[in-house]
Amino acid sequence: MISIIICSVSSENLKKVTESIDNTVGIRNEIIAINNNHNPRGITAVYNEGVRKANYDYLCFVHEDVIFKSVDWGQKCINILQDQSIGIVGIAGGGYKSLAPSGWDCQELQNPYKTSHYMVQGYKYQNKSDYLVNNNPTGEKLNEVVAVDGVWFCTRKEVAVKYPFDEKLLKGFHGYDIDFSLSVIQEYKIVVTFEILIKHLSEGNFDKEWLNAILTVHSKWNAHLPKYLPQINTAEIFKAEKVAFKNIIDKMIAYKYSKKVILQMILNSYASPYMSLKLFSKIYFYYLKKILNIKINNKKLFYQIL
Repeated sequence: MISIIICSVSSENLKKVTESIDNTVGIRNEIIAINNNHNPRGITAVYNEGVRKANYDYLCFVHEDVIFKSVDWGQKCINILQDQSIGIVGIAGGGYKSLAPSGWDCQELQNPYKTSHYMVQGYKYQNKSDYLVNNNPTGEKLNEVVAVDGVWFCTRKEVAVKYPFDEKLLKGFHGYDIDFSLSVIQEYKIVVTFEILIKHLSEGNFDKEWLNAILTVHSKWNAHLPKYLPQINTAEIFKAEKVAFKNIIDKMIAYKYSKKVILQMILNSYASPYMSLKLFSKIYFYYLKKILNIKINNKKLFYQIL
């Protein structure tokens, strides 16, 4: 009753996750593992192919470097998605998707609802011990969020058909989870479950390729951001966005993006109805100080440059 779609690049990982699924899913299923090791395509194209091949009404998209810790998770997933108001269920998600380019969470936000996260985090690139991430701001079995992490999420086939992964925009392996979430949330709720536990064997690699994808996603969705839960107030948002924009400017400078690209990122954010002149001026002044390496004391300069 559930189709499990995997973009596979490692036969060893695929074998392990297949065994883990067989031992834990608990219901009739099909595994649609699409080999993307030779002549690789973007994960969006692979996932859309998986949707077309799926025979069941419920779809699970999962990375192959995971191990399932919960049993009978397939039926738990279906039980959640039988609520027609819910479009996506994941195991990690953010209650605030910032206007400043970021992943599915905004670390700069000082609010407990910024993340809902239930997963055993393993490490591939760092010498760290596994640990259980259990951020549950409500204490309930389900928390509403605005975007999910792509490591594992499920939806109904009708939702994935109506809101396909944007393979024209995203050609790599990042950003698809945010883009899909922002599409689906136009019509449905998005939730994180605390009844399904997995172990992710990798902490991810947030390199320049990842950042390029995030910038691309934001260029598409700026006019609709920020997206957030009602538990987050405007004062928190202003502070978080100011710091988040400064951090992304610093990161883009470190990755040697051109001045033109950084400035365009800032200007693109003005498409958002949230972007006030006050916030924009603070971000723009910071950009000038960092790029020109000067201290700007005369605010008239801001308007002259504009």
